[in-house]
Amino acid sequence: MNRIVQRLEIHGRVQGVGYRWALIRQAARLGVHGWVRNRRDGTVEAMAAGTPEALQRLLAWARQGPPGAMVTRVEVHAAEGEFDGFELRPTA
Repeated sequence: MNRIVQRLEIHGRVQGVGYRWALIRQAARLGVHGWVRNRRDGTVEAMAAGTPEALQRLLAWARQGPPGAMVTRVEVHAAEGEFDGFELRPTA
């Protein structure tokens, strides 16, 4: 299976609105593995590994986020890594 890994930096009003938990649920629906965490600068960071199609769908969701979020931009970076499941990590 063709799998890729991407690091996402999500900007806007994305903390305190359930963004991380909603991202975890969306990733599980899509079969994407990785992790998500808040950053001290107010952004949310995620590592996501999955098929190109699944990551494209996750990215489309990330640009909207859950109700209450106001995403201004999502930066996408190629990355590497192996992940089992999708986890919430501590703020960095």
